[in-house]
Amino acid sequence: MILLPAIDLKDGRCVRLLRGDMASATVFGEDPAAQARSFAAAGCRWLHLVDLDGAFAGRPANAAAVEAILEAVDVPCQLGGGIRDMATIEHWLDRGIARVILGTAAVEDPDLVRAAARRFPGQIAVGLDARAGRVATRGWAEATEIDATDLARAFEDAGIAALIYTDIDRDGAMQGPNIAATAALARAVTVPVIASGGVSSMADLIALRDAGGISGAISGRALYDGALDLSAALRALEG
Repeated sequence: MILLPAIDLKDGRCVRLLRGDMASATVFGEDPAAQARSFAAAGCRWLHLVDLDGAFAGRPANAAAVEAILEAVDVPCQLGGGIRDMATIEHWLDRGIARVILGTAAVEDPDLVRAAARRFPGQIAVGLDARAGRVATRGWAEATEIDATDLARAFEDAGIAALIYTDIDRDGAMQGPNIAATAALARAVTVPVIASGGVSSMADLIALRDAGGISGAISGRALYDGALDLSAALRALEG
């Protein structure tokens, strides 16, 4: 299982939200590229980038910060937030993003996800952001009645590279991930599943790893707060 440090971008800065609430943003850094270099220096193999403003606006809003990160590090980066058409997908892959995450588009335009996965094999992921198992879209602001596992199964034959499952109620709360729901999703599909939301300690990472079938975990606030030491966590997971 790999650990992906998260860099969430709002107004060009590194922030963390509490349960997706933009009004509760805590600023952790003014220089996203410097933060990316710090994570890369610790030995991470991937970075997870989110354009929070873009997720609400429906179009990229922190492009300068993302491009600065891409110029600063050689670590592969996956990016989500406001990516809802083929032109934007192609733009970011051309700029050096290794994997594009489609969340709202997976609900509102599933044909786009399938077409993108065919056109860019191994470079398209689906973001499943859920409250109580039901998918939320548009920066988590709009609730749906779509079951996260049902949506995941709908793309199982599409050729996507990964599913990123976020339990919104756990995100940024430092209360641990929803291990049971994430592991159940991983058992239900053959696509690699990455856990997100609430990963806040070494114990959380070990529990996710030992649950079986989960290929990765994303952590943000715990790394910024110092509750989780990135270098130590990477060594433990590799061991």
